[in-house]
Amino acid sequence: MTATDFIVARGDFETCKTIATTLPDSDALPHDALLVKVDRFAFTANNITYAVLGDEAKYWQLFPAPNGFGNIPVWGFGEVIASKRPNVPIGERLFGYFPMATHLVIEATDVSKRGLRDGAAHRQGVAPVYNAYARVSGNPDYAGRQGDYQALLRPLFMLSLLADDFLAENDDFGARTVLLSSASSKTAFGLAHLLHTRGRKVVGLTSANNTGFVSSLGCYDNVVIYDRVTSLPSDTPAAFVDMAGNSALRATLHRHFGDRMKCSVRVGLTHRATDADEGELPGAKPRWFSAPDQIRKRAKEWGPGGIEQRFGAAWSGFEPLLEKCLTVVESRGPEAVRQVYLDTLKGRIPPEQGHMLSLLG
Repeated sequence: MTATDFIVARGDFETCKTIATTLPDSDALPHDALLVKVDRFAFTANNITYAVLGDEAKYWQLFPAPNGFGNIPVWGFGEVIASKRPNVPIGERLFGYFPMATHLVIEATDVSKRGLRDGAAHRQGVAPVYNAYARVSGNPDYAGRQGDYQALLRPLFMLSLLADDFLAENDDFGARTVLLSSASSKTAFGLAHLLHTRGRKVVGLTSANNTGFVSSLGCYDNVVIYDRVTSLPSDTPAAFVDMAGNSALRATLHRHFGDRMKCSVRVGLTHRATDADEGELPGAKPRWFSAPDQIRKRAKEWGPGGIEQRFGAAWSGFEPLLEKCLTVVESRGPEAVRQVYLDTLKGRIPPEQGHMLSLLG
């Protein structure tokens, strides 16, 4: 039995291809292993960030590929089609982190009624969330369009929630205006929604082409295009959450606000090609936000289920916005996946679209 994998050159992301990989027969699966058919997965600009940070954050090790290539992790759904694990039947539906592929063998461990983990050796040493699979058979929250929203936005909204929590616990570092670059990105407008809900003034920074979409979201108090950021009042303490990774924009904002730039946090790399060392900047020193660190901190402080409970409450307030602003586009087959991947890589996906893909024909 063979699987189809979509892989990219780690040194040149525009070079990509599909390959056939050999899977074990169901009878030859190792003890406690599952053979899972990956039937649909989400693909967003965040997946490009996984590729950019593939070595640094160990994303490339999760789903091994031939030398010089990598398999970009994606969030999606799979169906168990062969099982050597008691109490995980054929037909079980799983939600979690998958390769861009048609199949995956999972070494099932820590199996409970709600989920399981992949205990494969090469998948250790990363944040536990990347090895966890929810058992979602019969769960309406993970079916149909609601399931698409989970795949497209749940991981990104968790990042939004953790970033908002980090800012809130520090009283936004004394800032009363929060600037978000790449304001049309799904992580950015999730964070904007949370900031707006707790009464902070939120300024969305975006390209001219995306101003209409960003303005329509209703969670930004002001929308400014990138080449006009110096028109912003600079006499108010500000925090900058950088989703773009654009060093020129970051430097311009720091120099414009000076010592009133109270916090500068890097979250994303949507403008990966423009990132560079900008040297010493006035105001708060730019730093990376670590979602895993925030998860570990809150898991310890809030106890079992604490993060999930807060996420659920926040998600229920966010989901209606998705129904209003997001159009889900479905594509199947290797060529369709390749096209969406390249369009995402080159920034050609309209912000109102969310893409659900499958390598299955």
